[in-house]
Amino acid sequence: MTPRRLPAFAAAILAAALSTSTTCATAQLPNTILFGAAYYDEYSPVDRLEQDVAMMQAANITVVRIAESTWGTLERQEGVFDFTHVDRMLAAMHKAGIKVIVGTPTYAIPTWLARAHPDVLVERPNGKAPYGPRQNMDITNPEYRKAAERVIVALVDHVKDHPAVIGYQLDNETKAYDTSGPNVQAAFQQWLHKRFPDLDQLNHAFGLNYWSNRINRWEDFPSVNGSINASLSSAFAEFQRELVTDFLGWQADLVRKHARQGQFVTQNFDLDWKDASYGVQPVVDHFAAAAKLDIAGVDIYHPGQDKLTGAEIAFGGDLTRSMKGNRNYLLLETQAMGFPHWTPYPGQLRLQAYSHIASGANTVEYWHWGTTANAIETYWRGLLAQDYQSNPTYEEAKQIGAELRQLGPKLVDLHKQNRVAFYVSNRALTGYNAFKPAGNAGYNDVLRPLYDALYRMNVEADFVHPGTEDLSRYKLIVVPALYAASDAEIAKLNAFAKAGGHVLYTFKSGFSDENVKVRYATQPGGISEAAGVRYTQFTNPDHVALAGDPYKVGKDANQARWWMELLTPTTAQVVARYQHPVWGKYAAVTRNAYGAGEVTYVGFMPTDALAGKILEETVKRAGLWGPQQTLRYPLVVRSGVLNNGRAVHYLFNYSAEAVTARNPFGAGVDLLTGRGIAAGAGVGLGPWGVVVLEDGNRAWASATRPDADECAMRPHYVHNDRSAMR
Repeated sequence: MTPRRLPAFAAAILAAALSTSTTCATAQLPNTILFGAAYYDEYSPVDRLEQDVAMMQAANITVVRIAESTWGTLERQEGVFDFTHVDRMLAAMHKAGIKVIVGTPTYAIPTWLARAHPDVLVERPNGKAPYGPRQNMDITNPEYRKAAERVIVALVDHVKDHPAVIGYQLDNETKAYDTSGPNVQAAFQQWLHKRFPDLDQLNHAFGLNYWSNRINRWEDFPSVNGSINASLSSAFAEFQRELVTDFLGWQADLVRKHARQGQFVTQNFDLDWKDASYGVQPVVDHFAAAAKLDIAGVDIYHPGQDKLTGAEIAFGGDLTRSMKGNRNYLLLETQAMGFPHWTPYPGQLRLQAYSHIASGANTVEYWHWGTTANAIETYWRGLLAQDYQSNPTYEEAKQIGAELRQLGPKLVDLHKQNRVAFYVSNRALTGYNAFKPAGNAGYNDVLRPLYDALYRMNVEADFVHPGTEDLSRYKLIVVPALYAASDAEIAKLNAFAKAGGHVLYTFKSGFSDENVKVRYATQPGGISEAAGVRYTQFTNPDHVALAGDPYKVGKDANQARWWMELLTPTTAQVVARYQHPVWGKYAAVTRNAYGAGEVTYVGFMPTDALAGKILEETVKRAGLWGPQQTLRYPLVVRSGVLNNGRAVHYLFNYSAEAVTARNPFGAGVDLLTGRGIAAGAGVGLGPWGVVVLEDGNRAWASATRPDADECAMRPHYVHNDRSAMR
């Protein structure tokens, strides 16, 4: 039997979700680092636009983002538009030489739309969303799409010819918002039917015989909101991620149809959240969604004051740069003052700005300019507090702006040549999180300690994903918790090792296939041969250490956490065994020669200190230990190639104490001060200090360019002449 005929609405959802088209465009960006903030004339307590612009000019602000939050102001009633605030802002910014990114205001619906069409409010597993919060709509709803198209077209048509407008931000931190109403369920059913034309195939692949979950007729297909089957739930999560990709692609096509040639399209992706931006976003496939854009954008927030490490800045930047094959990106939101516990110490705002640029950001934009006087974000402060007067954070921004006015054209378009990559997967994330080990630690809790360990030893990394075809530019790939993966994925990683690469797999890798069905094979499945290990049992560690403290980290750090696999080597060398009266005969860490390369397997979750030592050893064996590694956190080094072809090294002091670091690179010049720094000379960095060292002896002559992606044969953007800026 085949599924029942879908309503037109659900059929449209399905067609959109199955779409894989990618649009490429050439967009123009000013040839400098843009520095700015989100600005809302609509929120101002009084008419102070002229005064705000004067303060922006004093701070050398070169870009603002407007309009993405103000649908109810732009369209007062259905089809009744008022662009007064937009026109005021565009006129004032253009007069001051400030460029403008216009946001489509579709993430916060107006009251009249919710009243006229209450079905636009998203239906989640726990019921219908109330009006009030943002992002409470169903992005697949036809009335929502109709209204969104009307406001997008009206806004873009109104602003596209204004000379201040350089591009558009689509929506805001877009997600599917757990949409799971009847029409979405019906569209998901059809989506599954495309993958599994035969119900027997579906029942077998997902193991639906369990607890009588078997589906014998498509007409009997239940809502997945109550599913206890990880395969079905993971497939629905993938479907919802595709809805986000479609929604952004739909907006991108619509904006491009009406925009002026040369204006770019971006989106401000956000990351998984754990008191700040933390890890891979579970509910959006950023790599697929970024393919719909001209340039990727991101919002990165991070701990502050004594908890500021820069790790979140580096992680978010490296991930966003990797979304479009090692291409520069736009930082569209980050904190100025932010929450009260984020209020920056003197020097931290400047340190943060250059840390973003050191990852490849071509903009630094704060959320936001002036802090709101009411509503939920009253205590999320911008560059100015509610009094809109100068303050230490604003004064520090003035210093950053003045420096970027001079250095922006040199620092823009930093190119990274990293040889280490993390392999990340939304499918693996969803599958792993369905069966979290002891301590409720999720996928990102495995990923981040490994990334942070490399960050602390100044080993920079990119991110690759299941769709990455060519891994050959890398020498080491770190694979955290690849719980759900196809045979082809694992074969690609193993082939990378066999050809001479180094791979480090962690526990819970290779365990299930792409449908989150546990492999009927010796574990760790297709990894077993390459890693030279097998296991049949696993457990949760309870005071289990590594025998003999092989990494010399001390008793407290020499511990297994959360999960441990009882590894038996077949061809692998045992690097470490468990210290335990019962489990002591099993391996904990192994290393296996595989073809021309090497595979390391870590069968447990290490402490942060252990993770650092294991990764240090692996990096050295991959031949990637270099001059950067003579410096360690809190001295952070981020390197790349400037657009003039010369190497540049950003040296950061992530501490409140002044330090002196020995320059491990060639003789060069600190671009911030103009002082020469000899090779091997001491480099003084004050508390939260920054040095930007242009290496005078090293020119980049390689023809290597950013990784190929779906549009790599033609540029995603070009630069206007610098004269386009004030």
